[in-house]
Amino acid sequence: MSLRALRGALTASASVLAGSMAVGTAHAQQSVTLGEISVVATSPVGAGGGNSSAVQNFNQIAPVAAVPAPRLRGSEQPLYKIPSTVETVTAQDIRADLGTDNVVATLARRTPGLNLSDSQGNSNRPDVTYRGFTASPVQGVPQGLAVYQNGVRINEAFGDIVNFDLIPPQAIQRIDVVTGNPVFGLNALGGAVNIQMKNGFTWQGTEISAWGGSDARTAGYLEYGKVSGPWSFYFTGDGLNDRGWRYESPSTIGRMYGDLGYRSQDAEFHLIGLAARSFFGAAAATPVDFTRNDPRAIFTYPQTTTTDVGTIQLTGRVDISPTWDLAGNAYFRRFSQTYVDGNDGNFEQCSRQSSFRGFLCYEDDGFSPAAGQTNLAFRNQFLILGQQNRAIPFTANVPYGTLDVTKTEATGYGGSLQAANRDKIFGFNNAFIVGGSIDAANYSFKSSSTLGVINPNLSITTDPNNPFYGTIPGLGTTFIRTAGALGIAPSSVNGSNLYLGLYTQDTLDLTDRLSVTAGARLNFARIQSEDLTGFSPDVTGTHYYNKINPVAGLTYRFFDALNLYGSYSESNRAPTPLELACANPDRPCLLPNSLVADPPLKQVTGKTYEVGFRGQLPNTYDGGIITYKIGAFRTDLSNDILSLATPGNTARAYFVNVPATQRQGIEVGAEYTADYLRVYANYALIDATFQFNGTLSSPNNPLAVDGAIQVTRGNTVPLVPNHQIKAGFDYFITPEWQVGLYLQAFSSSYYRGDESNLNRKLPPYYVLNLQTKYQVTKNLEVFGLITNLTNNRYATFGTFAEPGAVAGNLTINDPRTTTLAQPLSIYGGFKYAFGADPVPMSPEPIIRKY
Repeated sequence: MSLRALRGALTASASVLAGSMAVGTAHAQQSVTLGEISVVATSPVGAGGGNSSAVQNFNQIAPVAAVPAPRLRGSEQPLYKIPSTVETVTAQDIRADLGTDNVVATLARRTPGLNLSDSQGNSNRPDVTYRGFTASPVQGVPQGLAVYQNGVRINEAFGDIVNFDLIPPQAIQRIDVVTGNPVFGLNALGGAVNIQMKNGFTWQGTEISAWGGSDARTAGYLEYGKVSGPWSFYFTGDGLNDRGWRYESPSTIGRMYGDLGYRSQDAEFHLIGLAARSFFGAAAATPVDFTRNDPRAIFTYPQTTTTDVGTIQLTGRVDISPTWDLAGNAYFRRFSQTYVDGNDGNFEQCSRQSSFRGFLCYEDDGFSPAAGQTNLAFRNQFLILGQQNRAIPFTANVPYGTLDVTKTEATGYGGSLQAANRDKIFGFNNAFIVGGSIDAANYSFKSSSTLGVINPNLSITTDPNNPFYGTIPGLGTTFIRTAGALGIAPSSVNGSNLYLGLYTQDTLDLTDRLSVTAGARLNFARIQSEDLTGFSPDVTGTHYYNKINPVAGLTYRFFDALNLYGSYSESNRAPTPLELACANPDRPCLLPNSLVADPPLKQVTGKTYEVGFRGQLPNTYDGGIITYKIGAFRTDLSNDILSLATPGNTARAYFVNVPATQRQGIEVGAEYTADYLRVYANYALIDATFQFNGTLSSPNNPLAVDGAIQVTRGNTVPLVPNHQIKAGFDYFITPEWQVGLYLQAFSSSYYRGDESNLNRKLPPYYVLNLQTKYQVTKNLEVFGLITNLTNNRYATFGTFAEPGAVAGNLTINDPRTTTLAQPLSIYGGFKYAFGADPVPMSPEPIIRKY
């Protein structure tokens, strides 16, 4: 089907259900009898109780026919009653990618329609894009996915960023990617990522693991879980260190996670804690002129990001009656991030038309005089000043730069409360939930720039006595700004967010095959900010947003092999404090951080349609089972928010609303699972387009006219490959030895900044990963992982930079900049379970029931 035909009439889709995994041990070829993954939570609160629900816990043995099925609580629903897509990644899936120490690698490998864009040159911090919607760790990237951990929204307060690298992968029980469900609140435009963590009731034992490999990587973890009467305890701590595959690009991560649980016959409570810290080096794309000569090349540095997070959470669930239960959580979260970035200074000698010839000025390209402003006043406002309002002499033939430092801190707190009932209505089975949430946060933000110089090795230094250029007056001047606070100025902002939500949802079984779902959520957002510098008074203000988002859908179960689903839902996201405070092209933001004055932005609203078939074919070949799904989706957005570049410095940008964008697609796939073999394959066609005609700023685009490009209806959104293929297998060669091979292939995509679709694309690419593990004894397992097995050289991210001389003999002729993907990397390690007889976890369920 062509994209043109798809846009005209989108009718069908199919996808393999991500998340099945071969069994922990292999036996003779026989019919699969493992438990089924048949239930997911359709709200962030789920069943409460720290996610140790018997119907969601993969380590519980499936009930036999003579034993009643476990009670469904909260928003738990069988998959065949959910009228939209659910993709599941399990703990065993994550373990296959252990060498990466990175949960997003597993999401990308298994989830149809999900691709990664690595703007940072670090596999721990890529942008995760699902169906054209993004969850990113980078401030300034418009976010379109809501992410929850144990029922708490972890999109950070200031910019809605998501730091997957701060979650210990070995502590994850399961991840559900849920679409078309407004119950998940703000930001769920493209769906929600619901992460459920382990606890002592779901995991017991003592285990250590250590591994190492390419780029001097060393990593390991300790994991411990125990049940004692009604109490449980779970703890894990891990760490990673490597030097990165590019110059000046080290990574250091440390994480600790703990859970203290208590449960009785009709109640369960958990006290949960998380503490994590990460440090990453050079985080930016590199001009292709440099990487042609050296794939490890970087651009200006230092570029470092240091992030700290700490969370304390209390979750609980109480059975009020045989049909009523109450669940909720409360949390406190502290977030801190410091970003140090060496950049091109974008400076020049002050214009002859100004009063300050011979002094340093900010380049005034791209700026226009205000109404009634004289040319002299216009030119004078670009004079660079220090803290004491002192002008800085201009030195010829010096490549000026800046050392930019930003610090973001946020303290968040809140909670959720949900009631659920399963009484019959007029004799029909019914599942009803009603709940609410409150999320509040106080944040502070500071940014400043120090005048520096770009050395021939591309480092930015601030010592006036420079070994390459001699004495440079003014170097090391802190808190520099222009006289008119245009283009560059320090910022200091305090603010607060308040997000409230009320929701209800009901699923009624009209027959034993037909189920109808309807519900709605009211979202309310209040965002306050105050400028503390006096340079940007328009930052000070209060913004309010609210919307009611409905959902309606149905499922019809013809038989086990065929289940129909379809739904309509609406969603919204309020602009983040960063976006609200950075919507003025005359006062662009230093990204990934900074704040300037703004005209207010509108909230983004979405309408999503989904339809499809799914099912399972049992006892096919050799007693195995085939699962499949065929479905289609479409999401129409109004007032979508884009980040646009400003002239001269790609580190500075601003945000705008655009009238409309659209994401639609099909997903096709199937999976075969036996007790010794798992084979999967899926294909996704993602058609993400702009649905308006207009002009956008993109000054470094080589085909821009006066710094602007023309977007026409139907142009493709950058960095979203239209065609995505994923396939792989896991095979037990012997009962102790397993081998897996995984393929991902993506079509070409446009560079960021080429919304007009006029330049050449990022080339298509594929990547192969190979993993193996061997059970030496019942206590000891050794494993290995090879990523990018064919050492394919490709890029998942690209944008444009300003051509011209940089420093020394370095010059940018080709404006394209990319972040080359990680080359062939090899990791090996071991896992050891303590005890004469390690606590056996029952085989992970690998069959989905529809």
